[in-house]
Formats: sequence, C-alpha cells, structure tokens
Amino acid sequence: MWTMGSLLLITGPPGAGKSTVSRAIAEASAHSVFVAGDAFFGFLANGSVAPWLPAAHQQNQTVTRAAASAAGRYAADGYFTVYDGIVGPWFLPTFASASGLEELHYAVLLPPVESCVERVATRGDHGFSDEGATRQMHREFSSAAIEARHVLNPPPTQVDQVVGTILSALEAGSLRYRTPV
Repeated sequence: MWTMGSLLLITGPPGAGKSTVSRAIAEASAHSVFVAGDAFFGFLANGSVAPWLPAAHQQNQTVTRAAASAAGRYAADGYFTVYDGIVGPWFLPTFASASGLEELHYAVLLPPVESCVERVATRGDHGFSDEGATRQMHREFSSAAIEARHVLNPPPTQVDQVVGTILSALEAGSLRYRTPV
C-alpha cells in the first residue's frame, strides 16, 4: 500500500516512455510532485561527461544522490512524488539511501529496443538522440538482475494502460523497494 508521502521511481532506457507516464501519474494525484531526473544533469555547468560513458560513473553517483535527496525531501514532507529518470538497479541502492526514506516504489519500463530507438529518433522535446547509447542502455536494463515484479516488459502500448498497471502494482505493494541499511 502506498501513501501520499511516497516516492515512485519510474525508470528504463531512453525512449521507454518514462516522462510521459510519470507526468500522467503525477498529474492524476491531488498532492504530488513530478521530479525530472534529467534536470539534475543540466545543473552540471562545466566538465560534465556524457552519463552513459564509463568515465561518468562518479559524476552519475553525485547526480543520483542529489536528485534522490530532492525527491526524498518532497516525499518526506507528504507529497506523492514521481521521479522520472534512468536509475538502473546498479544505482538503486545509492538512490534509495540518498532519498532518506525507508522505502520507495520502483518501476522499470522495458519496451522492445526498436520501440525505444524509434521514440528517441522522433521525439522533438528532448535533447538526447544517441541511437548507440539508447541500445547500450537498453541492453544494460535487459540484462540486469531486476526482480520481475518491478518490470513492465513490455509495458502496455497506451499511456493510460501503463498508468493503470503501475497504479495497480503500487496499490498492491508489489513495487516496494526497502532501502538497504
């Protein structure tokens, strides 16, 4: 069961539909916050490294902690907080710990790779368009050890269906992730 002071993290590779679904869920809630994880990479003024490159690991940890801290603060203060960003299971313990919360809810959207590639190539409201990086991140999510209850693979094709599936799983408690101590 989730409460208004909950944090729902929606993730997946580029082009998975994270932003669209996250916004729809946040907008459907009366007391909510939508946190766009990509915005935190935009705060890097100089010396940033493309986040999908191995050299970006330390930078990505810093950005992940900063974003999680902000999202966790909103949730701790009673907002139903929906976080949209790329947080693979390899960064989930870092994100959860930095949120300051005992638990959060974790949902991975994993459509077929070609759907992601097509969406990345055709969307006009996003600066990211790297096909190779899209394929790489899709492979990373596809091969990661993620409990099946957290993954929509593939998610339904209609946004309202994805939203309904996530909200049902949230209500059932199947997206719950306890922060490691």
